[in-house]
Amino acid sequence: MNIGIVSLFPEMFRSISDYGVIGRATSQKIVNLEFLNPRDFADDKHKTVDDKPFGGGPGMLMKVEPLEKACAAARDKLLLMSGLSSRTKVRTIYVSPQGKRFTQEKACELAGCENLVFIAGRYEGLDERLIEMVVDEELSLGDYVLSGGELPVMVMIDTIARLLPDVLGNDDSKLKESFQAGLLEGAQYTRPREIEGYGTKVPAVLLGGDHEQKRLWELRAGLIRTYQRRPDLLAARDFTKEERNLLAGYFSKHPHELDS
Repeated sequence: MNIGIVSLFPEMFRSISDYGVIGRATSQKIVNLEFLNPRDFADDKHKTVDDKPFGGGPGMLMKVEPLEKACAAARDKLLLMSGLSSRTKVRTIYVSPQGKRFTQEKACELAGCENLVFIAGRYEGLDERLIEMVVDEELSLGDYVLSGGELPVMVMIDTIARLLPDVLGNDDSKLKESFQAGLLEGAQYTRPREIEGYGTKVPAVLLGGDHEQKRLWELRAGLIRTYQRRPDLLAARDFTKEERNLLAGYFSKHPHELDS
């Protein structure tokens, strides 16, 4: 996957490009990150990329011309790397508190794209004409405002890239992660089996070799944790018969939780 990042602070992305899972993915060329700084495309001696908004108001807006040129250069770079025609469409995403909520489902969708361009805004945002002309989709991490788009872009790249083949050491592990199947992941344990002073013991089913019983325990644990912590995720869920039976068995032993 090739990802173009339009940002005034490309050095911030070293935290993912040089470290951890995504760092390995970039070193192995599974993910290629290309950085374009709008200041490099400003045509005045001061490399101006922002200006006052028409109509007044606090703050500054990012100018159209440097950003548009940076986005175009990003698209050209990615298409050249992919060996695709210069007329090929490249999906361009602007991270914004006004965008749709970024979810695991959206990450899976974007993981299927060969080329992506992310715009990390700054100041009070972008001139609306650039959004209309260049941006295909606006995405948001949540209902809060950050100082810039770099952190949300890093989160989205990390979430998307780990879904690609061979990025994780064990590709099966991503299938069990929270939200991947619409559920939170249940409790997990490692050695030692018992720790003095801690009442919780490792469930016996996790210590045996019965893989079917282990699967059922993990599914039940995920359903219960999701019900307790994120019931909104279950509101529109189309439960399987197996899931309904597991929940019914749990609530028959813990009826008080149905009233909470």
